[in-house]
Amino acid sequence: MPPDLQELADQLTLDSNSAIGISLAVVAAVLLALGTQFQHRGVSLVGERTGGAGKTGLSFGQLTSLLARPSWVIGTVLLGVAIVLQLSSLTFAPITVVQPLGAIALVVTAIVNSRVSKVPLDKISIRAIIICVAGVAAFVTIAAIVAKEHPVTGTQLGVVLIILSVVLAVFVTLFILMRHRKPRPIFYVIAAGVLFGFVVTLAKVVIGRIKTILALDFSIDAADVLTILCLVGLVAAALLGTYFVQTAHSSNPPDIVVAGLTVIDPIVAVTIGIVVLGEAADAPLWAIFAFALAGAAAVWGVVSLSRHHPQALANTALADAADGSFKRR
Repeated sequence: MPPDLQELADQLTLDSNSAIGISLAVVAAVLLALGTQFQHRGVSLVGERTGGAGKTGLSFGQLTSLLARPSWVIGTVLLGVAIVLQLSSLTFAPITVVQPLGAIALVVTAIVNSRVSKVPLDKISIRAIIICVAGVAAFVTIAAIVAKEHPVTGTQLGVVLIILSVVLAVFVTLFILMRHRKPRPIFYVIAAGVLFGFVVTLAKVVIGRIKTILALDFSIDAADVLTILCLVGLVAAALLGTYFVQTAHSSNPPDIVVAGLTVIDPIVAVTIGIVVLGEAADAPLWAIFAFALAGAAAVWGVVSLSRHHPQALANTALADAADGSFKRR
């Protein structure tokens, strides 16, 4: 076998650890799909009892009301287990291998939600889902071939934290400014996906650092100050992202919410690894163009799904009718 093909085969060959990581990621994706469906049901019930409020941001009272909804609690438990399994998968396999497997959740959620809501997906929505999954698959397949993990330096970690701080500030500002202007429902989906992309990246860094500390008999140095800041940033991004997810449920079908978490999330995580952490520093020029094309296709699929999903269109028409009725009073 030619050297180039042998090198490619070596990169694509999975060892036992990667197999365990992939298995955990697949189970996590299924639990993510089921948990999202249950959470969506809980948020919808709370919205109905509060006159459909919450589409521009759930209030504290609505958030506490969710705790009284068994469906939401069950969904949260399932999502919690999914997160634990996903983080565990990162200890066995690279992020570029296991993270995109979350796209399985999009397919499962679309099928389950169509059955539960009795709203069949049309051809445009099915095409959008296929493009989402294909785009993410292409994006991370290229990443798995050309990207190589390197030890994260303090400078790189600092850059990630600065970018996260800017992203948090931008989303909080937009949320405050748009709260009373009925932002497009897709805003919360995209915002949650971006934030959880940072959560995954920071989680990978923190897990790696903890493994290093354990290997060094708990020897801690100055670099761990940044690790602690990473943990703080991870929690902040997770909390805000979770809030955006719950708000997204109030105005989007569950499969659109999952699309943001399983398409935008891995693209953001892998992009950070490529651009900031230098995991594709030696990538050929064709790979850069392929990254851009595959990522753009996947994001386009999410936007298309949000615009043409039959259930989303029905919700929008119902909301517009309710607003018109209210204004005539």
